[in-house]
Amino acid sequence: MATEAEAAGVEVLMGYNKNVCKYVRKTREFAETVPGSKVTFVSNNAYENTAESLGECFERNAEGMLKNMAIHELALLASFYDVNVDNIESVTADKEFSSMQTLPGPSGNDFTDFDKIKFTIKTKTGTEVSVQADRCGGTDSYAYVTDAEGNEIFRYYMPDEEDKAHVKELEAKYPTAMPYFFTQDPDYITVKERVAKHTVGGAPADGVATIGIAVDTLKVAEYLTPLLQEQLK
Repeated sequence: MATEAEAAGVEVLMGYNKNVCKYVRKTREFAETVPGSKVTFVSNNAYENTAESLGECFERNAEGMLKNMAIHELALLASFYDVNVDNIESVTADKEFSSMQTLPGPSGNDFTDFDKIKFTIKTKTGTEVSVQADRCGGTDSYAYVTDAEGNEIFRYYMPDEEDKAHVKELEAKYPTAMPYFFTQDPDYITVKERVAKHTVGGAPADGVATIGIAVDTLKVAEYLTPLLQEQLK
């Protein structure tokens, strides 16, 4: 698709909503004011911590956590932290936090995936950034900043207090939907508005990922998955 779009002179923009999230922007802005700081992006889902619930999740999302739930965090790394396969120097799993399981799905077939994972990437150009994802961690996503000594000095959540009223309205209107749809609703509106304004009037689609970023993101996911699986054996 990227090759055909380039040949046709067509710009393709992607719907990675966290690229335009308030919590991402505020965390990045704060980190830029603290030399030697490091950012960790945290993503949570609200699956029950049972073999039945996770097995259903693993089968329905058989592409794996890094190409599914955590793909948005990898897109942040590709967009803002110069992370691509050619620029990765090292990847280190947090073995104390992380967990990988093999569970039967509704079909009866076994599926192996991370139910939670945390890892740090160091790039050849000197960037260090971490990602944490937990299928059973709740409904909030957030990011935090640590200083050069590893002390947490900043944290910002999605949703923040301003957005929680909107989340409650959506919960009442769509009681059977997955909870993370509600917290992400304002960000998808932002993505759509920026893409529409860019298409109609040429205004910059600030933060919106291109298909080039998407390709780099998928390559990183494919690179990381077997590497992290090996580290967790």
